[in-house]
Amino acid sequence: MTQTANGPGAVTPGSAAAAATAHVGRYRWVILAFIFFATTLNYVDRFTMSFLRPTLGAQFHWNELDYSHIVFAFSAAYALGYFIFGRVIDKLGAKLGYTIAVVIWTCAHLACALVTSATGFVFTQFALGLGQSGNFPAALKSVTEWFPQRERAFATGIFNAGTNIGAIITPLIIPIIVLTFNWQTAFVITGSLSALWLVVWLKIYREPRQHPKVTPAELAYIESDKQPPIKALPWLKLFPVKETWAFAIAKFLTDPIWWFYLFWLPSFFHEKYGLNLTNFGPPIIAIYVLSDIGSVAGGWMSSTMIKHGASVNLARKLTMLIAAVCVLPVVFCMYISDEWVAVGIIGLATAAHQAFSANLFTIPSDTMPKAAVASVVGIGGTAGGIGGMLIAWVAGLVLQYTGTYTPLFIIAGSMYLVALLIIHLLSPRLAPADVS
Repeated sequence: MTQTANGPGAVTPGSAAAAATAHVGRYRWVILAFIFFATTLNYVDRFTMSFLRPTLGAQFHWNELDYSHIVFAFSAAYALGYFIFGRVIDKLGAKLGYTIAVVIWTCAHLACALVTSATGFVFTQFALGLGQSGNFPAALKSVTEWFPQRERAFATGIFNAGTNIGAIITPLIIPIIVLTFNWQTAFVITGSLSALWLVVWLKIYREPRQHPKVTPAELAYIESDKQPPIKALPWLKLFPVKETWAFAIAKFLTDPIWWFYLFWLPSFFHEKYGLNLTNFGPPIIAIYVLSDIGSVAGGWMSSTMIKHGASVNLARKLTMLIAAVCVLPVVFCMYISDEWVAVGIIGLATAAHQAFSANLFTIPSDTMPKAAVASVVGIGGTAGGIGGMLIAWVAGLVLQYTGTYTPLFIIAGSMYLVALLIIHLLSPRLAPADVS
């Protein structure tokens, strides 16, 4: 018997959409898991230096300026590498681009085990920064290839959470390795994990259309908002575009804040609360657990608003505004005597940073053709790296000559509202950019 449109068992548009979604397939989440693991290892290797800073500083007699030179070298290479990798990955694709980046950063990280001076660490950290700069352009290129727009912020939030997992794992494993063996072994073991990841990545990664485990339904879902094919765009066409500068300036203002946390939090807890290699692990872990929650929550919030009918512009900017407000209490950190109250406030700020960042990272894919996404991310990453260079220089001078973190926490608390205002002024609607 034929059913009427409204009769029992009728297929309504809503039920058809729900059924289609249920049978889409999920291999894109497998790819995302590998991007998440790469980002985690990226931060394990990056965070190893800052976590060992008190140990290495005591052995090699560093002052604040010596350490700031090491961070400056990493930041300078990161800025340069981000700019280069953004373009390289748009031309070579995510698979080969990721491979080049991981090979460089793994070799540099392993070389740290051979270093015997602050100057040596300047060179190895420069090489590390050069290689690690390729992670986010490659990750975002992969997400753009494997996820439709409505899922990208959530996917970005998930892989971006790997930064926090890396920062959580490092305090757990580094003390054990150092106390069991020595600091050199810490570099060897953590670097070897990245090499292992690369072997698996080369085996499993393909673009969706070429992957045997992607069903036709999942491919159709991934390409449901596919843009028309477009040739790679030269940088000269991207620089005049306001949306490029909205992303780049926001990265310049906010990336250095994360780097300040990453490179100086262990030293802050060591100097203010007397913690050391054996006991400042729990506060650092707690902060980055909160950061992880913020990363996923920020992506989930804007993606959920979009799924419920909000515009991309409203969803991204409202989420970023909430995050920017949550950062503000961090300016009072130097006046807090209880270390766990400080942990809570800094954890809220780092969680808010990650929520802000998850949405900021989607702006290139929201506003740019797919062929230009990694290039724009590279430009923004370079801007963020330049900001990282400046924060390294400023932090070294402030701590060497004043001995207080107060000016640094004031900077950390204020930059997000400024960044969001600039984004809104340059891209009021987050509409697709005119790059013709």
